[in-house]
Amino acid sequence: MESEKIGAVAARDVRAAQVFRRYGIDYCCGGQKSLEEACADSNVPPEKVRADLEALPRRKGEDEMEDFSTMRPDTLTRYIEEVHHRYTDEVLDYIGRNLVRLVSVHENEHPELREVQKVFCDMRDSLVVHMKKEEFMLFPYIRKMVVAGKQAGAPIFGTVANPIAAMMHEHDDDGERLRQLAALTGGYAVPADACNTFQATYAALKELDEDLRVHIHLENNILFPAALELEKELREERVD
Repeated sequence: MESEKIGAVAARDVRAAQVFRRYGIDYCCGGQKSLEEACADSNVPPEKVRADLEALPRRKGEDEMEDFSTMRPDTLTRYIEEVHHRYTDEVLDYIGRNLVRLVSVHENEHPELREVQKVFCDMRDSLVVHMKKEEFMLFPYIRKMVVAGKQAGAPIFGTVANPIAAMMHEHDDDGERLRQLAALTGGYAVPADACNTFQATYAALKELDEDLRVHIHLENNILFPAALELEKELREERVD
């Protein structure tokens, strides 16, 4: 635990990810940091976080949560598409339409809505393209490596390291947009005079924030390292 990366800790137990989030520790984009480094960045005493992690009860039976770190890479790509990509597609459309309405009706009383809409639209446009690149380029090749092994051949992008580097850079950009949205909305706090649409939109933004952090975590800290390792093994087999 002392030298282990926080992304690996969160990968092993999603409840650990919840502990990190409670302390404002970025375990998705910052998953390659040690606990001490991450706590220093968030100005949190590492001993407090470590104590909460060690206090997590052992998992068994019905309480057992999915251990994504043991999931095959091809299975994980499908899980991410079916669970996180589909959800993201739907909620982006919903929030986008609501923000158009909120800005038109409430901008005078809440001028921050215009900036919220701008940051959200930038993130939406980025995510839509990002997910398509994964679904039509990177994920299919990861599945091909698992199924075909060394017969998979070289991808058109040379090595999985190339799209993975681009995906992780985009994750960093979207992580920054999440931080901006949380700051602009006061942590998605609904104003006292908020209408039902206002309340529903901020609730959806908060839910998107939470889901996207898990989404990024699954890719950065589990899927991408597994894909890189698999490609390395297949290349070594070809040489032999």
